[in-house]
Amino acid sequence: MRTTIEIPDRQRARLLELAAQRGEKGFSRLVQEAVERMLAESDSREVRTKAALAVEGSMGAKEADELLASVGSIRSTWR
Repeated sequence: MRTTIEIPDRQRARLLELAAQRGEKGFSRLVQEAVERMLAESDSREVRTKAALAVEGSMGAKEADELLASVGSIRSTWR
């Protein structure tokens, strides 16, 4: 399906450059891939959110405190 989108000249130039590197005349395929990735990421995030919400309340207060302390300990070692 054809549609019209507005993008800055800088992005259009970069898309044309990338398409040329791939041996393509236009950048439609690049836009399709980007949209597909965004939709897949959104779907994945939704699935993860639902899974996380499904376990709500399955951990006792003591377990939750221990997990929080463990996460805090691990995070303190991050740079």
